[in-house]
Amino acid sequence: MDGWMDGWMDRWMDGWMDGWMDGWMDGWMDGWMDGRMDGWMDAWMDAWMDAWMDAWMDAWMDAWMDG
Repeated sequence: MDGWMDGWMDRWMDGWMDGWMDGWMDGWMDGWMDGRMDGWMDAWMDAWMDAWMDAWMDAWMDAWMDG
């Protein structure tokens, strides 16, 4: 009985730990990747929008001043 219980407990604990660690690591990785991607996308969009708005404003001001 002891051998059977030990084997069962070992398997149950290993399975539980593996599942818990997988879930935790997946969650952590997902969160970390989401954060990195969000930051990268935000920075890229900000830079692109700033450049586009600056160019548009410059062109508009030039046209207005010339007109």
